Amino acid sequence: MAIIEVRDLGKRYGPRVAVDSVSFEVAEGEIFGVLGPNGAGKTTTVECVAGLRTPDSGTVSVLGQAPGDVRAAIGVQLQASALPERMRVREALELFSSFYPSPVDWSSRLGLGEHLRAEFGQLSGGLKQRLSIALALVGSPRIAILDELTTGLDPQARRDTWSVIEEVRSSGVTIVLVTHFMEEAERLCDRVAVFRDGRIVALDSPSALVSRVDGATRVRFVPSGALDVALLEALPEVASVSVVGEQVVVSGASEDLVHAVTSFLARRSVVARQLRVDQVSLDDAYVELTGGRDVEDR
Repeated sequence: MAIIEVRDLGKRYGPRVAVDSVSFEVAEGEIFGVLGPNGAGKTTTVECVAGLRTPDSGTVSVLGQAPGDVRAAIGVQLQASALPERMRVREALELFSSFYPSPVDWSSRLGLGEHLRAEFGQLSGGLKQRLSIALALVGSPRIAILDELTTGLDPQARRDTWSVIEEVRSSGVTIVLVTHFMEEAERLCDRVAVFRDGRIVALDSPSALVSRVDGATRVRFVPSGALDVALLEALPEVASVSVVGEQVVVSGASEDLVHAVTSFLARRSVVARQLRVDQVSLDDAYVELTGGRDVEDR
């Protein structure tokens, strides 16, 4: 069941097109990722879904209604959000709780119980993000929109935050997650929409997007002796072969690629020195889909 439906969404800022005919659906209970370079239209799109911006064209439906009519059902953690430096964690939670008829206390579940007396300015980056998530969830929303929630965090704080997001989803909340981190999208998201120049250029599961990249596996090695690259390229498991200096790089999508290459070398008494096997990741798919470039923020 679609809990969010976006049809032909368009948004301009003066002569500049920020979002151009974007359409997608988000199923209830999933984590839906939004990826793309800076300026691709990601934040504008999710702000329209949250009811924070009005589209110039197209429609946005949340729970079958306009976003502005169901704001209590949507929790939002914006890309750039902050509280007064001297405001204490408890004060922030109490203030936001007062906005809702039946608030939910996420502080203990998000590891904030020991920091209720701490001032916002004293919190680490990870704790600030946890507080931001708690404030987005305090109204017990059915949908949480989280925009770049782990930017600026160290690796451990980022992984801790991922665990929090998985817990939030397990509680029944549908999550729209805007991120620049491919590892984050691969771990958390059921599906991702890849934006480029204000449009969605791909929408699928992370694994399905990875499978689109030619040569899902790459075998790299330095041969111990002479090697006929043409014969290696003729193997049915091999998609392409390139030579960079002394290193040979063999690409292919077959699960048997590594066995096929090593068997080929063994039959010719060639030793594969500095052997390395690389699996194509969502990073590779993302670069291929977006051209690996960023543009001016939108």
